[in-house]
Amino acid sequence: MFADPSRNVAYFGLTEGDSVADFGAGSGAYSLALARRVGNSGYVYAVEVQNDLLTRLDREALQQGLRNIHVVWGNVEKVGGSKLADGSIDAVLISNILFQAEARYSLALEAKRVLKPGGRAIVIDWLGSFGGLGPHPNQVILPDEVKKIFAEAGFEFVRDFPAGEHHYGLIFRKP
Repeated sequence: MFADPSRNVAYFGLTEGDSVADFGAGSGAYSLALARRVGNSGYVYAVEVQNDLLTRLDREALQQGLRNIHVVWGNVEKVGGSKLADGSIDAVLISNILFQAEARYSLALEAKRVLKPGGRAIVIDWLGSFGGLGPHPNQVILPDEVKKIFAEAGFEFVRDFPAGEHHYGLIFRKP
């Protein structure tokens, strides 16, 4: 089974009214689940580099009656690239993008920049290639490497969580 966004967001420690950034929102499955979790008083910033995906997500959110998703065209692999304000976000989700990111350390720094003190960076990624079901074997980034990158960026490791049969989940905290 693949990662289940509605099940996984329960591990994130989010509450009504939180602001969350979904870095590399893609088709928006996590953005939609996050929007339900933080409620009408919360906000989800779906940051994605592909405009067509943002257009689709915006339309899908409105069809589902979710008015708390804000789509943002941005490059999360550059510090400042998400276009979100410094220290403005309670949690950043980084799901299934680290394996394909070229600037992983910069991505971690961008998450740190936008997070409030005590904010959480949540990483979900592939455990392996699984015979081509996941990323190419040389693209897989294992949890220990992610922990090293985020530690170097100044994060504290909090805990891991089960993110699905083919994925791992890690939670980091900005001091």
